[in-house]
Amino acid sequence: MNSPAVPERGQLRASDADRERVAEIVRQAAGDGRLTLEELDQRLDQVYAAKTYADLEPITRDLPQPGTAHVPAPAAPADPARFGGEPGTPAAIAIMGGFCRKGDWVVPRQFTAFTLMGGGEIDMRYARFAEQTVTIHAVTIMGGIEITVPDDANVRVTGIGIMGGFDHSASGPGAPGGPTIVIDGAALMGGVEVKRKRPKQTKLDKLGRGSPELE
Repeated sequence: MNSPAVPERGQLRASDADRERVAEIVRQAAGDGRLTLEELDQRLDQVYAAKTYADLEPITRDLPQPGTAHVPAPAAPADPARFGGEPGTPAAIAIMGGFCRKGDWVVPRQFTAFTLMGGGEIDMRYARFAEQTVTIHAVTIMGGIEITVPDDANVRVTGIGIMGGFDHSASGPGAPGGPTIVIDGAALMGGVEVKRKRPKQTKLDKLGRGSPELE
């Protein structure tokens, strides 16, 4: 009696965990500067459309794989004090009021901002980041949320406006070693503004360089 044929690994169906593992490799590659944000979007679309291992394999063929001996250890961030730390609350909510996250704070891996007939401000110029890649989920109903990202950040904005506006103008690559910030969510009869700004210079910076303060 013949044994049933064993399918090749590439023909096996991929699980959600398999897709998420590959997606994390792609996100890390974008955070390391190996992929542009456009390439990140394209590859993530391929990841979540994949049905088999054979569909997943080409997506990371040209990227370092975790745990392989031939891949060098990832370089330390340019500013070690910028990454890591213990984040505070993972959410900010304003109902007919407001909230503000700015200055010296730790941005968690996932942060949710919600306003209902209120306003919120999220400024990450002086923040530390719990991880190299963080996601901001911004939802506003008849209100507004203002998000300021560092000018060296890799930014990907995917939020939508419904009878309102969700600003995508800050999307784009940053500088090597900068954080990767993903901003999603929705604005219903309200607005989410995303803008890039450099940190303001200190008085010592201005005296040393003779340049005006950067807003």
